[in-house]
Amino acid sequence: MSETAQIKLSEKTYDLPVITGTENEKAVDIAKLRDLSGYITLDTGYKNTGATQSAITFLDGELGILRYRGYSIEQLAEKSSFMEVAYLLIYGELPTEKQSADFQNEISRHTLVHEDMKKFFDGFPSHSHPMGQLGSLVCSLSAFYPESLESNQTETEINLTIIKMLAKMSTIVSWIYKKSLGNPIVYPQNKYDYVSNFLHMTFGQRTEEYNVDPVLVDVMNKLLILHADHEQNCSTSTVRIVGSSDCNLYASISAGISALWGPLHGGANQAVIEMLEQIKNDGGDTAKWIAKAKDKNDPFRLMGFGHRVYKNFDPRAKIIKKACDDILEKLGVNDPVLEIAKQLEEVALKDEYFVQRKLYPNVDFYSGIIYRALGFPTDMFTVLFALGRLPGWIAQWKEMKANKEPIGRPRQVYVGATEREYVEKQSR
Repeated sequence: MSETAQIKLSEKTYDLPVITGTENEKAVDIAKLRDLSGYITLDTGYKNTGATQSAITFLDGELGILRYRGYSIEQLAEKSSFMEVAYLLIYGELPTEKQSADFQNEISRHTLVHEDMKKFFDGFPSHSHPMGQLGSLVCSLSAFYPESLESNQTETEINLTIIKMLAKMSTIVSWIYKKSLGNPIVYPQNKYDYVSNFLHMTFGQRTEEYNVDPVLVDVMNKLLILHADHEQNCSTSTVRIVGSSDCNLYASISAGISALWGPLHGGANQAVIEMLEQIKNDGGDTAKWIAKAKDKNDPFRLMGFGHRVYKNFDPRAKIIKKACDDILEKLGVNDPVLEIAKQLEEVALKDEYFVQRKLYPNVDFYSGIIYRALGFPTDMFTVLFALGRLPGWIAQWKEMKANKEPIGRPRQVYVGATEREYVEKQSR
């Protein structure tokens, strides 16, 4: 017999089905509650509302578990490339050697971006935020590829749109970085793999052969893998709800980029560096700022510590800490801001105040440090986050389309003025 839940409203009892996920997650299906009773549920911010059934990512914040399609994030970060993980998320299985090679080759064939898009950069104000540029440029792809607007695309046509989105994103991100420096753009080269090609376009020069550093490639692969998907967060849910209107992939991804831009979401690693800069500019006395963080009457909060989902530890942070140590050693960076970060990390891992409250350094803390060490300006951090999250957004959009999910339409509880008569201006 199927499990049900009962809700009693106005002396009437309603039986509602209980849905059980493959990891034994329980959900009460309220889809017909309004039709049955006239009531809706209120869950501000959707903190306890399941908007979909998804087979892509499993997250258990209490146990510190993150899996893509059943594979642990630890194994994927250690053994896979970013492109293999992208294939896994989008198509459901890890690729064979042939599938992996074909996937990379298909992407390589579409990495060039239409030359007319260069003109857009001339229209952006100087020093405009890279995320504003990224959202605009990604959305504009739908104008360059109008076939993506068709509602009844075949699986082959949808797949080509997905390939183009993956391919052109890395080129666009590298262009944004180069333009921020006033440097000429560097075109992609098919001889490189995805991450190496991105690094070539970002840090290389037109007139010189780019020397691919395997340590740098490994660190970038790990960073992108760790950010590739994270269940139904703000930006992912945005991609799905925009896509549910039958919106094309490019516009849906652009909407996700806008959602990610917020400092409460993708901007967290940028906030880490800004905090470290603040401490440095104040003289670099970490003990003073640790005391401020402990003072409940002080508005200062340490950025990059703890996590709203992971209650005990962030599994991604353990992986990225090792990568962070490796890249700092490799580059031999001498940066007072990163020295402050190391001091804060040591305190957070040992101080009883932080240990008891589970205020451990999270993935945003370490990723911000790595991006700074690589030479990226802080306003590029969220753009790099978007590059990593792209396969997850695509996978979620694709799943939503395949499931033929209805257009998203949340309800509300109205608390405004009741009906009133219109009064002419002179009588008001």
